[in-house]
Amino acid sequence: MKVLVVMNFGPDESAPHRGRWVVDQVEATRSLGVEVELYSFKPGKSQYLPAIREIRSLLREGGFDLVHAHFGLAGWCALLAGARPLVVTYHGTDVRHPVTGRLSRLLSRRTALNAPVSSELLREHQGRPGIDSSPGRTAILPCGPDLSRFTPSPRDRARHEIGLEPDGRYIFFPASPARPEKRFELALRLAETVGARVLTGGHIPPEEMPNWMNAADAVVVTSAYEGFGLACLESLACETPVLSTPVGIAPLALNGLDNTLCEPFDLDRWSHFLGDLLDAPDARARGRERVGAFSAERLAERVVLAYREVLDGAPEGFDIRPPVEA
Repeated sequence: MKVLVVMNFGPDESAPHRGRWVVDQVEATRSLGVEVELYSFKPGKSQYLPAIREIRSLLREGGFDLVHAHFGLAGWCALLAGARPLVVTYHGTDVRHPVTGRLSRLLSRRTALNAPVSSELLREHQGRPGIDSSPGRTAILPCGPDLSRFTPSPRDRARHEIGLEPDGRYIFFPASPARPEKRFELALRLAETVGARVLTGGHIPPEEMPNWMNAADAVVVTSAYEGFGLACLESLACETPVLSTPVGIAPLALNGLDNTLCEPFDLDRWSHFLGDLLDAPDARARGRERVGAFSAERLAERVVLAYREVLDGAPEGFDIRPPVEA
C-alpha cells in the first residue's frame, strides 16, 4: 500500500511544534509496513494553487493507492488535484471556524472517508453543524503522542535543562497565547491568583516539549474547545498533573486520576486545586499507562485499518472509533 499524506500546518520559526503530531502518525504508519510520502505546504491563500499543482504532479508520478489529507483546506487542495480515494482528517479549527468550517462541511460530502479526530466534530457546536457522518464513511482517527519522546523525568532536572529556578512555581500553558480559542487570559488569571509563573507553548521545538511538561508543576488547558486535545495526553505521558476544561479527550483521559481536574473553568475552584498541587513537594499524575491506548503507534494501527477498509470497499456502517467511544 502506498499513501500520500497532505498537510498545510507544518512548523515554522514561530511554531516549531506545529504539525508534529501528523509527522508522528506518518512515522508510526511507516513502521507498520505502509509506504507513506508526506507533502506539506505553508498555510495562506497564495499557497493553495501551487499546492494543487504540486499534488497533481505527485499523483501522476507516485502511483499512490490513497491520499490522506490533514485539515479541511488541505483536503480541498487534494480533491481539486484529483485525489481518489480521499481520506480527510479534521482537527478542530477547520470545522469550528466560521469560514473554513463551511468549506470543511462541504468537503465532507465529497470524500471516501471522513476521519475527524473526535466524535465531537460530528456534532453541532454553537449553532454550526458538524461534518458529514454518513454510515460507511466515518472513522474517528486522532493523532496520538509519541511515547518514546514523552516520558517522565525528574522535575529538577527538566528545570535545570531549560533554565528555570529549581524552587519556582510554574504552570505550563501548552499552546500559543495568540490563539483565542485557547483562552490564555484565563491561565494568566489563574497564575496570578496562586502566585505562579505561566510558561507558554507555541514557540518550543518538538524535541524540547517533554522537558517543559516535566518542568511544570501542572499543565493548564483552558480551551473553549479542542478537536482532540493531544496536550492532555502528552502531559499524562510525562505524569505531570493536568487541569483542563471538559474538552476533547480530557474528560475520558483524566477521569478518576489523582492530581488532575477536568471541570469548566472556575477561578476559585481551579486556584484551590492548583494551590494544593503547588504546595506539594512533587505532585505527579500517574496516567502514563492510560495514555498507552492513545499512543501514536496504537492509533496508527487504526489508520492502517481504515485505509484497508477504504481500498477494499467499506461495508455499510463502517465506523472506526477509539475503543473508549465504541
